[in-house]
Amino acid sequence: MTDINVLVHHLVPEHQIVKKEEEENILKSLKASKDELPKIRKSDPVIKILESAYGSIEEGTLIRILRESKTAGVSIAYRVVVRG
Repeated sequence: MTDINVLVHHLVPEHQIVKKEEEENILKSLKASKDELPKIRKSDPVIKILESAYGSIEEGTLIRILRESKTAGVSIAYRVVVRG
């Protein structure tokens, strides 16, 4: 079986690991806690690719997703890494 990097597919948006120092400011601007944010499983193919590049990603890590849109420009979403 061949390893496929899903991040290079045109339909998969850019995913970034948020630095711990940025998390508090982001959560304040969203007026939300990590428990209230959508989740992404540690077993997700994108997380596996990020781990191969940056090392192990802990549960509770915040992931920034940048989606490009013809009408909205760039929209930013956040996900919290959970077990699974």
